[in-house]
Amino acid sequence: MRTDFDAIVVGAGPAGSAAAILLAGAGWSVALVEKQRFPRRKVCGECLAATNLPLLAALGVGPAFAASAGPELRRVALMSGERTVVADLPATRHPEYPWGRALGRETLDALLLARARAAGAHVLQPWSALAIEGAAGDWHCAVEALDRRSAASLRAPVAIAAHGSWEALPRDRPRRRQARRASDLFAFKANFRDASLDEGLLPVLSFAGGYGGMVVADGGLTTIACCIRRDRLAACRQALPALGAGDAVEALLRRDCRGVRLALQAASREGPWLAAGPLDPGIRLRADDQLFRVGNAAGEAHPIIGEGMSMALQSASLLCAQLLADKRCDQLSDKAWQGGVARRYAAAWRSQFERRLRLAAVFAHLAMRPASTALLMQLARNWPGLLTLGACWADKTRCAVNAVTLAALAPIGVTVAASSADSRFALTALRGRSGSDEMTTTTKEDR
Repeated sequence: MRTDFDAIVVGAGPAGSAAAILLAGAGWSVALVEKQRFPRRKVCGECLAATNLPLLAALGVGPAFAASAGPELRRVALMSGERTVVADLPATRHPEYPWGRALGRETLDALLLARARAAGAHVLQPWSALAIEGAAGDWHCAVEALDRRSAASLRAPVAIAAHGSWEALPRDRPRRRQARRASDLFAFKANFRDASLDEGLLPVLSFAGGYGGMVVADGGLTTIACCIRRDRLAACRQALPALGAGDAVEALLRRDCRGVRLALQAASREGPWLAAGPLDPGIRLRADDQLFRVGNAAGEAHPIIGEGMSMALQSASLLCAQLLADKRCDQLSDKAWQGGVARRYAAAWRSQFERRLRLAAVFAHLAMRPASTALLMQLARNWPGLLTLGACWADKTRCAVNAVTLAALAPIGVTVAASSADSRFALTALRGRSGSDEMTTTTKEDR
């Protein structure tokens, strides 16, 4: 088994796989470590803003995404209680990709991973990263197969953390063990068949103690995802002691939001509710980091503006643009060079995402408070363009791909295109979300 690489990437979600595609396509030897088997369902709103579609095309999954994703998202709605306000979503200026769409994570993640493998990344799946030791220029990553029959120590000058925020690396877990707080947010997601949600509509849900969203994704399935405070969830479960956490949340959404109630009148749920958390919104990236961070490992926005996957894909693009700018692999072990990359990447990351994080936090706290939601609904009724403007503030119109990234991706087209059958196979295997993958992610509070 090979153990020496130019880069080790921990986590094969959108951020990790995108980083692996970019680096492997540029000639780097890359180990991509992922502990989950794909395809797998994951707590996620599943919306991809149009700003990401040029990047997906450059990564080599554009046609496959277009063939499977849900309808173009052209309108946004704010739903609270018995009221709904609808407005237009802004289109990007890109001639080919004006509107966002939604695609289930079991499909998207498998497509990106297949592209990473086709680009030359060495995929270890299902393997778990037990520890990462060392420093910039000389990293050692202890990995273990899921069946625990194999173990290895990988070595590389560059290490990239691309894991989920609630799946921290062992070295980060002590920091994450915090006292429970009533304000802790837990995320829930479920898919529904035969829901009556208007095509192309992206509703944002507001209720006391939480917020969420609905969208029609691939296969005609409607995804409902939401975040709820710990104290609100506890009260909800106490009022409905016979129900599990996910079912109690669904009952709450049906009761407190007319839009959800109408959408689910004739719908049937496919698979169980998934849950994860507590969420940890905020910035984890630092300019003096030696371990490069992308996706939620770098920072996490409140999911209310649907920018999670955008930040994942775009942060990988930003980091790799810096790593590939010089194209000299002989300097990968140079700690000073990596330090310069880290500083430039951190500056670019903050320029790209810091406003989104702050805006998402403001929207989230407004949506969870009935008094502020009532004021927001009144403003939106009088001025529907406020919702359109909010989408613009959230960078829904600024496309992600830059000239440096496109230049770095130029050699990938031939390498990856030669293996397009991998993507077709992944799509065929994932058509219709069968019940064969019904493993529910649960929080400690739900067990």
